[in-house]
Amino acid sequence: MPAWRIALMLLVGVAYAGASHWMMVYHAAEPWAVVVLLVPLWLTGMGLAGQHLGRAGLALVAVLGLAGLALVMSGHAGDPNPLYVLQHVGINALLAGWFGGTLRAGQTSLIGQFAQRIHTLTPDMRRYTARVTAVWTVYFCAVCVLSLAVYLLRPFEDWSLFSNVITPVGVGALFVGEYLLRYRLHPEFERVRLIDAVRAFYAPAKQ
Repeated sequence: MPAWRIALMLLVGVAYAGASHWMMVYHAAEPWAVVVLLVPLWLTGMGLAGQHLGRAGLALVAVLGLAGLALVMSGHAGDPNPLYVLQHVGINALLAGWFGGTLRAGQTSLIGQFAQRIHTLTPDMRRYTARVTAVWTVYFCAVCVLSLAVYLLRPFEDWSLFSNVITPVGVGALFVGEYLLRYRLHPEFERVRLIDAVRAFYAPAKQ
């Protein structure tokens, strides 16, 4: 993936995060805002259902999403704020399960799978990438807990700021921080450019 496309995706992500916060604070109950803000959860659910349950699962999630869309457009969806919280917690829970599910004995961790798209893993690299995968799993679990706590204890505007701004900033900080710390902890590791690490996420797995 070329660098310009990665930069464009980053800009789009930043713009979407800002727009989401604005919509949740000022237009949370507007049908069009509910549709725009809940599309990521629907698409994620369709993708997972299609992958694990086949066409029948994909069709079921698609129908449920369309039914929810009809409720929103008719004004019968009720208070949308819990739906926003469900989306945020649900996506982070799925990510925690994705990362944590690769930590079983005898399996290459998810970060290890990304790393081996760039170079061959040594035993030390396998152990290190497993630990990093565990850190990411803990991060996503912590986000789920904090999201619920902020929603229950703070004004909704604070929760929106946490979910739309602080959470993705935390992802970026953890990603860059791990990259900067990696070669201090393991100077013997083969060095990889940060942009190559991003490309590895989108690259197909080696056969």
